Amino acid sequence: MLEFPLWKKISLWVFTLAMAAAALPSLVQPFMAQPEVAVAAETVDAGDDVLAESNATRDDEEDDSESPFPQVNLGLDLAGGSHLLLEADPADVAVQRLENMEEAVEAALRNATPEIEFGSTSRNNGQLSLILETAADIDRARSVLEPLMMGDGLQREWDFSVDDGQRIVLESTDSGTDAALNTAMEGAVEVVRRRIDLLGTREPTIIRQGETRIVVQVPGLADPQALKDQLGQTAQLEFKLVDQQALQTNTDAGVAGAGSQIFPFAEGSDEGLSAIAVKRLGGIRGDSLIDARAGVDQRNNEDVVNITFDQQGGQRFAKLSTENVGERFAIILDGEVISAPQFNEPILGGAAQISGNFTAESANQLAISLQSGALPVPLTVIEERTVSAELGEQSIRSGLIAMMIGSVAVIALMIATYGRFGVYATIALVFNVLILLGAMAIGNFTLTLPGIAGFVLTVGAAVDANVLINERIREERKRGRKVITAVENGYKEASRAIYDANITNFIAGALLFAFGSGPIRGFAVVLVIGLVTSVFTALTLTKMWVAGYLSARRPKDITI
Repeated sequence: MLEFPLWKKISLWVFTLAMAAAALPSLVQPFMAQPEVAVAAETVDAGDDVLAESNATRDDEEDDSESPFPQVNLGLDLAGGSHLLLEADPADVAVQRLENMEEAVEAALRNATPEIEFGSTSRNNGQLSLILETAADIDRARSVLEPLMMGDGLQREWDFSVDDGQRIVLESTDSGTDAALNTAMEGAVEVVRRRIDLLGTREPTIIRQGETRIVVQVPGLADPQALKDQLGQTAQLEFKLVDQQALQTNTDAGVAGAGSQIFPFAEGSDEGLSAIAVKRLGGIRGDSLIDARAGVDQRNNEDVVNITFDQQGGQRFAKLSTENVGERFAIILDGEVISAPQFNEPILGGAAQISGNFTAESANQLAISLQSGALPVPLTVIEERTVSAELGEQSIRSGLIAMMIGSVAVIALMIATYGRFGVYATIALVFNVLILLGAMAIGNFTLTLPGIAGFVLTVGAAVDANVLINERIREERKRGRKVITAVENGYKEASRAIYDANITNFIAGALLFAFGSGPIRGFAVVLVIGLVTSVFTALTLTKMWVAGYLSARRPKDITI
C-alpha cells in the first residue's frame, strides 16, 4: 500500500509542480493593477434617454501590460469596476409582439388556400383587428390563425373574438404577455453577456433581478461609459422598402399613409432629409444575421459594416432585392434611418454592406452590437456605480493577514505536535494553496471576497485531514502495530472519515454553485476546488513522502 513506483512519483511531482507554476503569475503579479478611482454612485432617471446611440471611442487596450499567463480573475468586490442596473419597459415588449403577430397574421391569411380576403389591419389598446371581406371566412380564418395563437406547451397566448360579424380581434392573454416578457428578458441577458465578452472584459457578473431588471458588474472597468454605450444600442436592424407614393411634405409633417410608417434619419446622414416613409410590413429584420464585421469600402475608402445573413435570411433578402430592382430601401437601426440606397441589381449572395458616415470606432461598435444580436427589448440605465479598487486592496490585505496568521499558528502547532509528520503536513498545506490557485487560474475562475473565506476554510479542511491521519497512526502505534503497519492502517482508516466529510461538503458546494449567484458562487468555486486539492495533498502527497522516508530510513520507531 505504501509502494510508489518511480513512474507514479514522477507523474505526481510533475502535476504538483505544474499546478504550482500556474499559480505563480497570480502571486507575483500585483493583484490590483488598476489606478485608484474614487468611489462614485449615480442614479439615473429612468425617463432620461441615457442609452442613446453613441459613437464614443472605445479603449481596446485596457491593460497593455496584461500577463500572457493565466491568472486568477478578481471579482468586483476585490478589483473594483463598474456596476450597472438596467431596466426594460414591458410596454416595449408588448408593442414588438403585436407587430410580429400582425405580420404573421397577414402572411397566414394570404397563404391560405384559397386566399382569405381581408382589409387593412389595425392595432389599438394592445389589440390586433382586421375586417374580412366575407363573414363566411370567419371559421376558416380561425382555423388558419389557431397555430399562431398557441404558445409552447399548447398554452394559449392570444384570444380570438369576432365583432360586428366580420371583424376579427386578437388580444394577448395574461399568460402570453408574461411569457413574452420572460423570453425577452432571458434573451436580453444573453445578448448583454455576449456584448460584454466581445468588449474583451473578464468574468463579468450578469444577473437578472426581478421581472424587468438586469444587474451587470464588470471587474476592472473603471469607466462605465463605454459599457453603457455598448449595452445601450438595441441594435435592432431592419430593411424596409421606401414608400414611393408618400409625399415628402406629409412625411415631414409626420403624416403617414395607410400601411406606412415614418422614421427619422440618423444624425449626420447625407440624405438631406429629416425623415422618410417606409412600408410597415414586408421587410427583413436583422435577427437572421450570422456575422457582422467592420471594414472599409475600397471604392471610396469609407468605413462600413459588412453583414452576412443565414440561409433563410439570405433567401428573403435575395427575393426582396430581386422583386424591387430600382426601388429604394431604408436601412433602419434602432428606429433611425442610417441609409436609404437603391436596389440596382438583385443581391443573391446573402451578404450586404451598411454605410452611413461611420468612423472606424462607430463601425466597430455597430459590428459588435449586430454580431452579438439585437436586444429583444430596449434597456435603460437606472443606476450606475464605479467601485474603487482601494476597497478590494483592503479586503485582500485583511484576508491575507488573517490567513497568514492562522496558517503560521497551525503550522507551528502541527510541527510541535507531530514532528516530521507535521513538516510533511505543512509542505502539503503550502502545495494545497498553490494547486488551488493554479486550478483557478487555468479554469479562468473569479476570486471574490467570499472566495477568500473559502480559501481559509480549505486550509482548515487540509489541516483537519492531516490531523486525522496522524492521530490514527498514533493510535495504531499505541496498539503495538509495527511502524509500516501503523502507517498503512492510519492512512486507510483515516481516509474513510476524510472522504465522508469532504464528499458531504462537496455536494453542498456544488449545490451552492448551481443555485447561487454572484459572491455565493465565488465562495462555492473555491470551496469545491479546495476540497479536491486538500484531499489530494493530504492523502496522496504526504503518503508519497512518508513512504519515501520509511523506505530510505527504515526507522524502528516514529515520533508522532
